[in-house]
Amino acid sequence: MSHPAPPAPAFPYRLVATDLDGTLLRPDDTVSERTRAAIAAAGAAGAAHIIVTGRAVPWTRHILDDLGYDGLAVCGQGAQVYHAGEHRLLTSVTLDRQLAGLALSKIEAEIGPLALAASRDGLDGKVIVGPGYREGEGHLPADPFTDVAELWAAPLNKVYIQHPGLSDDQLAEVARTVAGDLVGVTMAGEGIVELLPLGLSKATGLSIAARRLGVKPAETIAFGDMPNDIPMFAWAAHGVAMSNAHESLKAVADEVTASNEDDGIAVVLERLLG
Repeated sequence: MSHPAPPAPAFPYRLVATDLDGTLLRPDDTVSERTRAAIAAAGAAGAAHIIVTGRAVPWTRHILDDLGYDGLAVCGQGAQVYHAGEHRLLTSVTLDRQLAGLALSKIEAEIGPLALAASRDGLDGKVIVGPGYREGEGHLPADPFTDVAELWAAPLNKVYIQHPGLSDDQLAEVARTVAGDLVGVTMAGEGIVELLPLGLSKATGLSIAARRLGVKPAETIAFGDMPNDIPMFAWAAHGVAMSNAHESLKAVADEVTASNEDDGIAVVLERLLG
């Protein structure tokens, strides 16, 4: 007697949270067809996809539009919850500029002058870049400034800092030690150490967005590659680090998958989809 095949296992999560750079995006800033298909299959199985990125909205929305993404996105390290389908900001948290200025003074008193940049608030907030700041490849153009007073002329989501002699990890550690009672400090990628509103993280924005979707942390799987993803992994039920991830994230991940170049997100989702 033949028996009917057992039903396929249900996808165990209701929310798939993915970082962008080094995670969902390949090095050329595209998303592979395999990864798109895996995310779509998870969606068909009942799981929403949410992008959680350190990039502010102006540096993110062109990618979301290219993906045909119309859901919520958490941008600016959790500072912004953005509705991609409606092209509007739902929430936005700004950095206290007086506290940030004090934090910078304390850091520079410890290790000397820093190169600075900042991300201005809003849907069209520009990134402004000061003398000596090294810009990474693949991002949108930034506007230069020469007078540090321009840094504080409009509301900001974050300030970027670089040091000529210290590594990113060393700089973040010094900043945390001398100014961690004034601002949040995170490392989001090569050359990207950020000062944020105190207490803000990707987990902050993700929790706000998840509540809007009616999803709990226990129903969430998260993918990332950098130390700024650590709070998101702590919030979600299951954290997956890419093989190209920073060692500090791998240390707290529930598993490590293939790299962003080798469809690491798809590898995990396909396995969970059976």
